Amino acid sequence: MPAVPAMAALPAPPKRRLVLHNVNTGEHFDEVYWTDGAYRPEVLRRLDRLLRDHRDGQVARFDPRLFDLVSELHRRMGSGEPFKVICGYRSKHTNALARRRSRGVAKESYHTRAMAMDIALPDRSLKGLAQEAKALKAGGVGVYGRSGFVHVDVGPVRTW
Repeated sequence: MPAVPAMAALPAPPKRRLVLHNVNTGEHFDEVYWTDGAYRPEVLRRLDRLLRDHRDGQVARFDPRLFDLVSELHRRMGSGEPFKVICGYRSKHTNALARRRSRGVAKESYHTRAMAMDIALPDRSLKGLAQEAKALKAGGVGVYGRSGFVHVDVGPVRTW
């Protein structure tokens, strides 16, 4: 796995929380996943389940840096709404199906590595969300305006 630069230096909050709504399953998540200087393994497993491939039910272990990225994005955006999760994990099979339907799906998508999410904030613009994600320099950021989401991942820093 390539080295990923750390997010822009900021004072670390004593707790890290995620507030998510999976639009494909209707499930909600609102929990602290990191506290007292450590990730909470049982909460990470619940996040993995929430972000599973909703088409075939496969669950993957997510890179917790993605949770840190999304949590920090939410804090910076100052939103009172949960992130809408359009896509979390995608199995190789689901990714291959998606590639056949759309030119915008990468063959080696970070979704298949449990290192990406497609997200939106109902009370914030996609442009503003993408700008904040890019400012963090924590991975890839892609804007899909017609589809209504921003892709974030913890792979190499890049934009599209």
